[in-house]
Parts: sequence; C-alpha cells; structure tokens
Amino acid sequence: MKNSTHKNYQIKQEKISGWGRRNFVNSKLVNIKNNEEIKNFIKETKNLSCITRGLGRSYGDAAQLKNKYVFNLSFYDDIIITGNEVKVGAGVSISKLLKVIIPRGYILPVLPGSSKVTIGGAIAADVHGKNHHKLGSFGNHISKIIIIDGKGIIHELKPKEQKNQKLNNFFWATIGGMGLTGIILQATISLRKIETKFLKVDTYKFNDLNSLMEFMKSTDKNYAYTVAWIDSLHKKGRGVLTCGEHALKEDINNKNSNSFSYDSKYFLKIPNFIPNGLLNKVTVKVFNELWFRKSLNKRNEIQDINKFFYPLDAIDNWNRIYGLVGFYQYQFVIPEKNSYFISKALKKLKNSYTHSFLTVLKRFGKRNNAYLSFPQPGWTLSVDLPANNKNILNVLNDLDKELAELGGKIYLAKDLRQSSQIFKKTYSFYKHWKSIKNEMDPKNIFQSDLSKRLNI
Repeated sequence: MKNSTHKNYQIKQEKISGWGRRNFVNSKLVNIKNNEEIKNFIKETKNLSCITRGLGRSYGDAAQLKNKYVFNLSFYDDIIITGNEVKVGAGVSISKLLKVIIPRGYILPVLPGSSKVTIGGAIAADVHGKNHHKLGSFGNHISKIIIIDGKGIIHELKPKEQKNQKLNNFFWATIGGMGLTGIILQATISLRKIETKFLKVDTYKFNDLNSLMEFMKSTDKNYAYTVAWIDSLHKKGRGVLTCGEHALKEDINNKNSNSFSYDSKYFLKIPNFIPNGLLNKVTVKVFNELWFRKSLNKRNEIQDINKFFYPLDAIDNWNRIYGLVGFYQYQFVIPEKNSYFISKALKKLKNSYTHSFLTVLKRFGKRNNAYLSFPQPGWTLSVDLPANNKNILNVLNDLDKELAELGGKIYLAKDLRQSSQIFKKTYSFYKHWKSIKNEMDPKNIFQSDLSKRLNI
C-alpha cells in the first residue's frame, strides 16, 4: 500500500511481531535509501511516530509500532575495514559482517546469541555474549556512531568526547537506548585478531545447579567464553557447561582446518504450522534427557564458530516450534549476592507447569556507562516459555516483583510484558536517560510498542 503523502518513498502496510510471535500489529514499513530521505521524512511528516527495525530478532515489541511508521535500513550496507576497525552500516547483519572480517583474520569482540541481528539492533540493545565477564557488551567496543536525531540533525557520537559532554551523553543514551534516541546509520567498531576460525572447547556436565554455578564462578578467569544449558525440569537443575577459547594454529591438527572461510547456512526449516501444545511436559522432558545424555565431558574439542556461537541459526524460523500462540522469553540479571533467585525462579516456573527446553545461564562482569544497558555484575538466566500456559503471565509478574526487590532487572530486547512500574524501579538511570532522550528527540517521534507500554 502506497502512501500518497509520501509518494517518493516505498511504504507498505504489513503485519509484524517480535521473534516470540506474540502481539502482531499492523505497521507502515518504510524502505529508506539515504540520509536525505530520512531527514526529509522527519521534517515533512506531521505528528510523526516511528521506530527502526532490523531483522526482527528482538523477542518482544521493541521493533514494532502499531499503525505507525517502521523504518527498514537494509540499504545501509557498507563495510569498510581500516586496520583493526570496521566502519559498517546499521543495516548490515552480524552474519554478513563475519563473512567479510573472518577471512581477514578478525572477529567481533562481542557476539550475541544470533548472527541474524543487524549492527543497528546490536547497538540499540547493547547486546552481550558468552564473554561479558571478560569483555563486556557490544557498546564497549564502538568508537563512533553516526545518528540522525528527532530534529533531523546528523551527529557523530563518540564514547570519550572530551570537548562536548552533550555528545558524550548522546552516545551512551543511544547504546542500549532501544532505538529511541534516533536512527543509527553507521558505526565504527574495534575488531579482535584471531589465528583461526575455530574454538577450543571444554564441556562439563553437572548433576545439580549449585555445583555448576560454583564451577562457573571459579572459571571466570580461565575461559574467554562460558555458557550453561540448564535442565529446567530436573529436580536439582542439572546442566551442561560449555567453555571456549579461540583456537590457535598449533591447536588445529587438520591442515585443511586453517581456512578462514565462513558461511552461515540453514540445515533445517521449521514448517509454518506447528500444533499448539507440541512442547509439553513429556516432550520437553524427553528432549532434556536426550540433550543431557548426548553431552559428553570433553576437553580441547575443536568447534567451528557457528557450532559454538550459533547452533540455533542453523534452524530456519526455529521460533515457530512454539506453535501459533508463540512464546515469551524471560531474561533477567541478578546480583551475585542474590544468586539463589535463579533456582527459586526455575522452581516456580516448573511448579506452574511451564516447560522450557531452552534455558541458558551466563555470567556478567562490569557494566558500562550506557544508561539503559541491561548487563550488570552477576548472573543472567534466559528461559523460553510457551505462551499456551494461561497462568504464565501471573507467574512472571510475581517473579518481577521479587526480582525488583533484589536489585535485578529484565532485558528490554527480550521483554514483552513487564510493567512500567517494574521497569522504572529496576533501571536506576532511566531519568537521566529520559532527559537526554528529550534533548535528542524533543517531539518524541521515536517510539515503539515497548516504549509506549513502559511509558518512556
């Protein structure tokens, strides 16, 4: 559907949702080709409300806006490598960028849980990876952002701007700012040098959650990457811990394995229709049992980047496995001193007959200066929860309240249901961020269903 008031732009009405396939809304998708089009759109459109959308991998409602404009920036696809830095357009996916930099012997310092995420989205969510305890989140490694604010002005933002504190504030409000401070066009990112495209991986099995968590704490300094899968239905919370380091040339025995070629392919496709209720106590219990049994205690196993970082990316549209009703992902961070909340949350979810086969535990290190960034020192647990459980929202609301009292918070990029009260109580730098948002976007044109729900 074309909009007659914007005859120079490609605009179509489309029904969209987050990756959790909940709360579908009709939006006006706008394909943007250059900076001038964005500036003109902002200046020409009366009562404009809009948000930017990448590849739709935000689980909740952060990249959608009901009956309003949603910008597609796929035309912003430039990649320019200079030394150990890369200038990259906001519309470039992590996967596409890896295909360019890995053959040159580089990798991004922080890799989120999917490579099907755009650079703009990674900045807006300040994504984290399996190495936050070592290198922090995505924003830590960005030296410059090009952005258009709510007045149609292009800014060059840097994290250590000495001459202009205002621009420094703009930078840290944009990192983790969920796209609400402006439209990110380009970023300059530091790269890490690697000798091979492989990782040297150690795998440990634990029969209870406490033993696993104690071991994870003790290995913070020993591994670059750590992540644990938890059997959410097991009475003691058994799990499998995977730890990795980038493999050196001397670690690779096969002479053909030194290739830096990188590719990301789908090996399985989930059909459009999956019956609701397919993931129930029986099927999830069987899956968890098989997964735990197949996982072996191994040392120095050589794994490809995709196998280690992106196993789910090999399954096209894996989110459809939850059926037409979709799912919620509940991801929270909790301080070290209140780590008992993890086992308590798992027990409460289990007792509510919520069955998850994808439960992931990671360690967080120091937070950065971004006002709305999610990571903070402690633990983060993410749980995928089928939405066909009618009681699930009540259970999560109860967990939210206790989480807020214990100094934790919920990841905005995964959130679809927390209240405005919980958000404002747990994101302690919100008011400072809001004052900067008002300066960058005085007419509040950058909105999303998330921002409207949270009243920010």
